[in-house]
Amino acid sequence: MATYDTLGTTYARTRRPDPRIAARIHAALGNVTDVINVGAGTGSYEPARTALAVEPSKVMLAQRPPGSAPAVQAVAEHLPVRDDAADAVMALLTLHHWTDPAAGIAELRRVARRRVVVLTWDQRVFRERFWLVREYLPEAAAFDDTRAIPTDRLAELLGGAREEPVPVPHDCTDGFAAAYWRRPHAYLDAQVRAGVSLLSQPGEDAIAPGLARLADDLATGRWHTRHAELLTRDSFDVGYRLLVADR
Repeated sequence: MATYDTLGTTYARTRRPDPRIAARIHAALGNVTDVINVGAGTGSYEPARTALAVEPSKVMLAQRPPGSAPAVQAVAEHLPVRDDAADAVMALLTLHHWTDPAAGIAELRRVARRRVVVLTWDQRVFRERFWLVREYLPEAAAFDDTRAIPTDRLAELLGGAREEPVPVPHDCTDGFAAAYWRRPHAYLDAQVRAGVSLLSQPGEDAIAPGLARLADDLATGRWHTRHAELLTRDSFDVGYRLLVADR
């Protein structure tokens, strides 16, 4: 996740935790006594019972707010804690940045006494349902094809897991890739894009033509005509999934 030394510079401003998604994550964790957050970033969605945050990027660690859980700079593939170190381990929208996801998942299982909770996305659903990558930025989707891990493969690595959909609220405060599905103008904002690896890592030159088409469709009203049905929805399942594995 070294890319977050550059990608993460504005993360705390554009990636504020959404309380509705937080409620789903905390419900998935259940009544565990302590939690280790792997790929913790700035600390979004950490419950009060978080015992340790693990994050490789100094830039992200520097943006953790005062009073956050203790944090250590390390990678998922080599967690600096003993076996069965915490009741639960969580890893939220981070696996696609790991060098060796299988090794990282093995580490999550090693340190969790009771439960592992992973927030990820189903790339097949994401490609099919999310208009931004389907209609304007197939180049970005192709970039994610190389790093997205199928949820059935993740469940297998976790030793079995239940899968829960995480619909995205129309006014989601956490600016991840599909957060603005009902607010298309947001994707024309460079600061918003800077906090989304899907949009920042392929490079501005790669996505500029698609963004130009989006800007034109918004100016002419074509986008609103084409996606009128979306404007009636309060939330949308774009493929984000919680995987919950009991040890």
